[in-house]
Amino acid sequence: MSGPKKINLTLKVWRQPGPREKGRFETIAAPDVDPNMSFLEMLDALNEKLIMADRDPIEFDNDCREGICGTCGAMVNGIAHGHGRAMTICQLHIRAFEDGDTIVVEPFRARAFKVIKDLVVDRSALDKIIQAGGYISVNTGGTPDANAIPIAQDTVEEAMDAAACVGCGACVATCPNASAMLFVSAKVSQLALLPQGQPEAKRRVMAMLKTMDHCGFGNCSNHRVCETACPKEVSISHIARFNRQFLKGAVLGGNRH
Repeated sequence: MSGPKKINLTLKVWRQPGPREKGRFETIAAPDVDPNMSFLEMLDALNEKLIMADRDPIEFDNDCREGICGTCGAMVNGIAHGHGRAMTICQLHIRAFEDGDTIVVEPFRARAFKVIKDLVVDRSALDKIIQAGGYISVNTGGTPDANAIPIAQDTVEEAMDAAACVGCGACVATCPNASAMLFVSAKVSQLALLPQGQPEAKRRVMAMLKTMDHCGFGNCSNHRVCETACPKEVSISHIARFNRQFLKGAVLGGNRH
């Protein structure tokens, strides 16, 4: 039996040699693409052809290729991670496109995300937010018994839903204000819901919010597109919890700045 019919695609890819250099869209033909390929496999195959033609390959981020890490984040036809719901680019397959389609591929765009090269952006601003307060302080010693602190199952599930955020930045790239509020609220929620996160709760939310502002992220204006773009479907209900935590921190722990 013959394999699946191959299709021909045209890519309009953002090419930028470096963070201080001007970028542009480059039109690249991608003929005879196997529909069973993932989007990243298609880019791999295309890069092999570019290298053989003595042309610069397309730089893009990737790691697990299993929809776990989110580092492959980029915009496909103006949509973060492509038009599939609850998935990353590595889970997007070529069979989702038609023969002859033109696909526009560009990096996540936000003031806090500097383009390093082509589709690769610097998302270390998200790491700085985590460093500001996304942790708990514990005493060293023996491992406590898992059942030592009773926690309701619904609370555990909600905390785990928040912890599912992989920090890919799709919410930032999709938000018209380039806000990181969904990311920050998820990281606040996963700790605020549990007893272990309570001692530092007020200090945490104030520190993370201050760092978010300092890194250049915009403010949330409730467009809700962040929730739609999130590959792990993190709910904006966490933003409401973040706001409540902020009010507590502002009243009892000082002002925002």
